[in-house]
Amino acid sequence: MGELVSAVGQSQPQVSKHLRVLKEVGIVTARVEGRQRLYRLDAAGLRPVHQWTSRFEHLWNDRFDRMDQLLDELPDEAGSGD
Repeated sequence: MGELVSAVGQSQPQVSKHLRVLKEVGIVTARVEGRQRLYRLDAAGLRPVHQWTSRFEHLWNDRFDRMDQLLDELPDEAGSGD
């Protein structure tokens, strides 16, 4: 747990709460090994999230394409020296 707490920059109780929620919704599984609780990502638990977000993929792709076009049309100010 200490490594995870350090990596995410949150307190141990906050990390425990997040892991508990992720376990409740089926995104991670946990098993006890001695004094440790080992967590593993369950990709099947992410399937509903992926299915929901994939409905918006074309929308975001269109918006990013338009943003690319707009950025290409902007004058290049990097070499202006202002």
